[in-house]
Amino acid sequence: MGNTVSTLTQSYLVGLIGDGVLPSLTPPMHEREADAQSLRYLYRPIDLTVLQRGAQDVGELLKSGAELGFNAFNITHPCKQVVIDYLDEVSENATAIGAVNTVIIKDGKFFGHNTDASGFGWALAGGLPEAKLDKVLQLGAGGAGAAVAFALLDAGVKELLLSDPDTARVAERAAELKTHFPHAAIVAIRPDEAPARLADVDGLLNASPIGMHHHPGLPLDISNLTSRHWVADCVYRPVDTALILAARDLGCQVLDGGNMAVGQAVDAFGIITGLTPDAGRMRAHLLEMLEAGL
Repeated sequence: MGNTVSTLTQSYLVGLIGDGVLPSLTPPMHEREADAQSLRYLYRPIDLTVLQRGAQDVGELLKSGAELGFNAFNITHPCKQVVIDYLDEVSENATAIGAVNTVIIKDGKFFGHNTDASGFGWALAGGLPEAKLDKVLQLGAGGAGAAVAFALLDAGVKELLLSDPDTARVAERAAELKTHFPHAAIVAIRPDEAPARLADVDGLLNASPIGMHHHPGLPLDISNLTSRHWVADCVYRPVDTALILAARDLGCQVLDGGNMAVGQAVDAFGIITGLTPDAGRMRAHLLEMLEAGL
């Protein structure tokens, strides 16, 4: 971890830049883990909605943060792709994905990483170790969608069907992924095609916002979903989305979004501090906060 903040740093000041991030559980997850490791660690959300700022202001916010002594930032919607233009160096996997969610500040320079992909990869390996990965249907091709698609292909998916309401974006994403995984079949499909395609895939991954508290419901018609499928969701608020509940009732193996939330937080914490966090402890804390309705 050549660009990590030294573990000899007396304290850490970390921020989360994005829209609607005030309720995020990432800051308390990081702070609780830091407390357990006897670190001085303060993590603050920087909400673009509250500040009435746009994604294009992320570079200015990074610069101001560096001047104010921040060590690092996590980056979320809608800045994960925009932020790349303001960085001095981007990790190989973040470059391949085309999105950054963790920025380290060192010697006045900005170093970008992506822990969404590694976080989902960790979650998939640990939560669905026996999952068949020949053919997978993924809903959503935005910033998080780009990362989890990369993780799926990296895990060995042979055929990935990508669906997104933005047909131009999903076609572009499929083409980009093909350059990194030339032996895989990556097919962009329309949302109205997705329900029928469920019949011949092994698993379903939801990387769309459907299922979140403010976007409730199922992301597609699941008439063709059966117990032979595995189902994963990137949404973690609520952790039991309508999709996860329905899939569990059908007897499917499921991977809730809390797994990815913890995985990306674990990797980001490690990049920021150079220390290895306790993933089990962080997941227990996340579930505790969700249960408390935080």
